[in-house]
Amino acid sequence: MTADRASLGRTELAGLLTDAAQSVSGIVATEYPTSASRSYLHPVLGPLSAGPRVVCELNDRLEEFVVEEPLPSTPAGLFTLASYASALGWLTESLAELTASVDQICTRVDIPTEPPAPAFTTPSPTEQDDEFDFAFSALELAAIRTAAEAADLVPSDYVDVLSRSLLASSRITDACMEISNGLLEDAAYVLGEATDHLWIGEGPDSLPTLVRSLLARMEAAE
Repeated sequence: MTADRASLGRTELAGLLTDAAQSVSGIVATEYPTSASRSYLHPVLGPLSAGPRVVCELNDRLEEFVVEEPLPSTPAGLFTLASYASALGWLTESLAELTASVDQICTRVDIPTEPPAPAFTTPSPTEQDDEFDFAFSALELAAIRTAAEAADLVPSDYVDVLSRSLLASSRITDACMEISNGLLEDAAYVLGEATDHLWIGEGPDSLPTLVRSLLARMEAAE
C-alpha cells in the first residue's frame, strides 16, 4: 500500500476494518477435506487451516500501519489502529486455544483403550441404549458406530473426541463472530462520526468496541 496512512479518509479506514471483519468471519465457514479415519476432527480442521492465513494477512496490514507508512496521526486513524490491533491479538489468542484443544484431542485418541466389549461388536437395541449417556436414535447410533470403526475407536471414545471437537469449534466460532462484529461496529463508528474530538476523550465510549470487550473480559477473569 503506497498511500500515506495519515492521509487516509474515514471511508478508507472503515474499509480496512470491514475487510478485516470479512476475513475473520470467513474462518468459520472454511471447509477442509477430512478422511474417514479422522472424521471427529472435521468441525475444527477448517478454522485450523484458515486461521493462520488470516492472522498473517491481518498482521501484514498492521505492519503497513506501523512500519511501511507513518503512524496514523488523526483520531480516526488511531481509533482504527487500536481496533485492528485488538482484533489481531484476540484472534491470535483464540487460534492458540483452538490449536491446544486439537492437540488434546489427538493426544486423547492416541491413548490406548481397553478392547471393546461384546456390546460394541454385536449390540442389541437395548445394549445400544445402555452404552451412551445420550439419547441417540437407532440411525444415529448406526452412524456413530460406522464412523468409530473407520476411526479405529470404540463408539464411546469417538463420541468423546467428537464432542471435544464440536466444543472447540463452537468456541472459535463465537470468538470469530465477536471479533468480526466488533470490527464492523468500529467501522460504522469511524465512517459515521461527524467530529473527531470524541476519539480523544477519556471515557470508555472513546475506545473501540474490541478494546472495550477485551477490557471487560480481563475484568471478568480477575
